[in-house]
Amino acid sequence: MAIRILTVTVSDTRTPADDTSGAALVEAIRAYQPALDPRPGMELEHARHEIIPDDPERIRALIQGVVATGEADVLVLSGGTGIGPRDSTYEAVRALLTKELDGFGEAFRRLSWDDIGPRAVLSRATAGLVGRHVVFALPGSTSAARLGIRELVLPIVAHAVALARGDTRH
Repeated sequence: MAIRILTVTVSDTRTPADDTSGAALVEAIRAYQPALDPRPGMELEHARHEIIPDDPERIRALIQGVVATGEADVLVLSGGTGIGPRDSTYEAVRALLTKELDGFGEAFRRLSWDDIGPRAVLSRATAGLVGRHVVFALPGSTSAARLGIRELVLPIVAHAVALARGDTRH
């Protein structure tokens, strides 16, 4: 069974030519080989990558569109999770979550602390479910996107999708 992942860079300025965080997400998904996959038989498939402006309505519309069409099982967003005036990914995603994964943001900030120290607390990385779709929101720096996808998203994605689909075997 395939898990389709849609990746999104949230930015007012990035283009396909300079979207290094988006490229890091796509590269990690394509290269991922689970050593101890808790759900044998599940494969990851990258559905597509999109760059959208840091606009809450556009972010919500994209997520709602993916959920409505079933284009992907998982959305991984990069960008807009800081505390700057234009950072709105956190609010847009949280408004749609039917279940929040509180530990995701906590774990991301813990791992980030090792790389950047106290500035890690400025991240508002978050995750949860929108219906039966898993949504992850990571910071927009390339190193943060790479850290989040490799250390947190990919190791749990198969299990998270299975649970979201109603398969509660452990």
